[in-house]
Amino acid sequence: MNTLRDLKQLLIERSVRRGEFILASGKSSSFYIDARMTTMSPEGLAIIGPLSLDLMERSGWKPDSVGGLTLGADPVSFSISRASVDRPPLVRAFTVRKEPKSHGTGNLIEGPFKTGDSVVIIEDVVTTGKSAIQAIDAVLKAGAHILGVLAIVNRNEGGVEAIRQHGFETVSLVSITELLG
Repeated sequence: MNTLRDLKQLLIERSVRRGEFILASGKSSSFYIDARMTTMSPEGLAIIGPLSLDLMERSGWKPDSVGGLTLGADPVSFSISRASVDRPPLVRAFTVRKEPKSHGTGNLIEGPFKTGDSVVIIEDVVTTGKSAIQAIDAVLKAGAHILGVLAIVNRNEGGVEAIRQHGFETVSLVSITELLG
C-alpha cells in the first residue's frame, strides 16, 4: 500500500463526508473533506511522505524544509520529513502557529526552520487558499524562500488561483473530482 491509488482509496473511505457543511470560509457545501482522518493514520502517513517527495521532485522543488499552518499541514509535513530519511536529502518539518505564542520564545514558526531555507508550504486541503497564504506570509517574513505549495487535496474552489495571485504555484496529489467521482 503506497501508491496514489491507495491514497485516493483511503481518502474516499476515511475523509470524504457527504451532507450539509459550513466550511471555514463560511460557504456551505454538500461534502466535507476531513483529510486528517487519512493524514493522521499510520497508512496515510506512510503513503503521503513518499508521494509528496515524488511530486516535489517532479516539480523541480528541492526544499530544505516543509511546513504550513497548524493543524492540517502538520502530519503531512512530518510524514514528508520522515520519508526523507529513506530518500535523502533530508527535509526538515516545521509548523506555523495561527498566532505567536504568548509565552516562552513567542515563536510563530516552530521546529527546525531556518532563516534562508528553501521551503514548500504544505496544505492538507486547499479551498480558498487562505491558510496557505497565511503560512506563506509568516515564512516570508521569517526570511525563507518559498518554492511553492503542495496540497493533498485541491477542492477546485479558487484556492490555487488565490495562491497564484500571491505569487506561488500549487501542486496537489489529488483533485476533488477524483474523490467524488
